[in-house]
Amino acid sequence: MRIFTFDTTLRDGTQGEAVSFSADDKILVVHKLDELGIDYIEGGWPGSNPKDKDFFARARDLQLKHSRLVAFGATRFAKNTVEEDASVNALIAAGTPVVSIFGKSWDLHVHRALGIEESQNIELISDTVKYLKAHGKEVVYDAEHFFDGYCANRDFALRTLEAAKKAGADVLCLCDTNGGMLTSRLAEICADVRKNFDGILGIHTHNDSELAVANSLAAIDQGFAHVQGCVNGYGERCGNANLISIIANLELKMGHTTIGKERLTHLTAAARYIAELANLPIRNDQAYVGPSAFAHKGGVHVSAVLKDSATYEHINPKLVGNRQRVLLSDLSGKGNVLYKLKQHGLEDRLDDTARRELLDRIKQMEFQGYELEAAEGTFELLVREALRPGLQFFEVVSYETTTKSSGTSTATVTLKAQDGVHSGTAQGNGPVNALDLALRQCLSSLYPGIAGVRLTDYKVRVLDNKKGTAARVRVLVEWSDHRRSWATVGVSENVIEASWFALVDALRLELMRLGENDPTIQRAVEDYCWGV
Repeated sequence: MRIFTFDTTLRDGTQGEAVSFSADDKILVVHKLDELGIDYIEGGWPGSNPKDKDFFARARDLQLKHSRLVAFGATRFAKNTVEEDASVNALIAAGTPVVSIFGKSWDLHVHRALGIEESQNIELISDTVKYLKAHGKEVVYDAEHFFDGYCANRDFALRTLEAAKKAGADVLCLCDTNGGMLTSRLAEICADVRKNFDGILGIHTHNDSELAVANSLAAIDQGFAHVQGCVNGYGERCGNANLISIIANLELKMGHTTIGKERLTHLTAAARYIAELANLPIRNDQAYVGPSAFAHKGGVHVSAVLKDSATYEHINPKLVGNRQRVLLSDLSGKGNVLYKLKQHGLEDRLDDTARRELLDRIKQMEFQGYELEAAEGTFELLVREALRPGLQFFEVVSYETTTKSSGTSTATVTLKAQDGVHSGTAQGNGPVNALDLALRQCLSSLYPGIAGVRLTDYKVRVLDNKKGTAARVRVLVEWSDHRRSWATVGVSENVIEASWFALVDALRLELMRLGENDPTIQRAVEDYCWGV
């Protein structure tokens, strides 16, 4: 069955804590969702704030290939006629082909929130839908708090839907606004509504009971063909239904069509792109698209996955644009190491004995506080050191840093290389930056290729915080050479020393890589190793 997707990330999603998009961000999100093949994109509430008004003014120039842009609002105020209601007229002025409006379905809200009679609420719904239809709009009617309203007064809740339907609403969307409905009960109510109403029915759920995705799928099982949600489950309180997971489940598990199989491979990239714009890193454990969604750590799991990935993966990660990962830790077995060796193209270069020794070293480092799950650069360095245990590009003689009260840091580094002793002094924005600059200064004349490596991220984690400032820390540093990225890790009770370990390991690894293709580096290293 064809299921229509309705994204409300730019409206309902922005009601989530710490979620905020500028008008520029919204334009970028719209383009990405259009590329993904989302049917409806709700851009905001043009009558509620200047930012949304500005967005809709700019959105008129968008040339969307698939999606239809939606403006969101409410039924008219009880004190206004629909013709003079500013909020309703702002929906028309937004210039979108589709309008989504919400109305009250729960008699509690009618009496307490609006302070009007039930018959008046029916008129608000009917008048607003008719007015919007008269202006040529496709109308999605969101029945707010429908499930709570149905449980409290079934007859009234159904009459609100009937009012919207008779007035010409194109979609009747039932909303679990408080997010409290259990799946079995929601399915029963959806089945009853389906019996009483033809046409397109929609579902809009919130995640306060951790059931938003399940509830959305249950409604579709009852014949609903329109589903609303937010990318990555953003939204007020506990969030909205995660539209990413809904799409994947509908396409891969239930046999329905949403964005289509060919676009499904872009799901992970879209989810992560929008997470970046929201400045909210995607959860590692997010289903289907998270970095850990197909990550394996236990040795038994990895051993089985190497034989057949279906043993511990419910789908092929490539179907949603994700990838399989194998993690290294004290829980690792030989299979984990073999997998990582294959990943780096080094599987044929270590025998069984060397692999066991490498695994023992990894487990010992993990015990000391190192984390190699995220530091694949450190793992690659360990492998390369195992392959060539005598290889040494330079020897650290000394390093020191000072930081003045003005905030300026200075570092001095002294190294011994094949052509003698090199010293470098540099100032930087903090001691780690100064050390990085001084280290490169020492190495650049002998190994100019190092200039292409840059530090892209720096993270510090306290490992045993009960010791306060004497606690051991783990420093994770991410790097890029403009072609690929990797991370190295250092551990110490001294944050500067931990950072130094990560800095040195990153440059040693890059020199090993460069040496494979640069004979001048290879000769320099061989000469130096011979003399050590």
